[in-house]
Amino acid sequence: QVQIVESGGGLVQPGGSLRLSCITSEGIGWRTNVGWYRQAPGKQREWVVSLSSGGTTSYTDSVKARFTISRGSAQNTVYLQMNSLNAEDTAVYYCYVERSGSTYWGQGTQVTVSS
Repeated sequence: QVQIVESGGGLVQPGGSLRLSCITSEGIGWRTNVGWYRQAPGKQREWVVSLSSGGTTSYTDSVKARFTISRGSAQNTVYLQMNSLNAEDTAVYYCYVERSGSTYWGQGTQVTVSS
């Protein structure tokens, strides 16, 4: 069982930036994919970004060129840098880890974009 804790959410004005952190109980390495989903009020959870064990990144179209996923220097940390935020980015953001056919989720961190 992989434990996941997200942090870094909060209230930000339109056009602002936030950096989310995802810390796992085990190292993120070989054959482990990580990423983020988000769920806006009244909507289904949607995939945002993924980072494969080989380093390949994929982004949903609405966040391309604004969001960046990266690994931290620690083997168990992943970041999501979010720039040029707008109201449509308001959601609870969930970090996930895929390993050996199983998917593990964090509890989520709230991001609210509002003036």
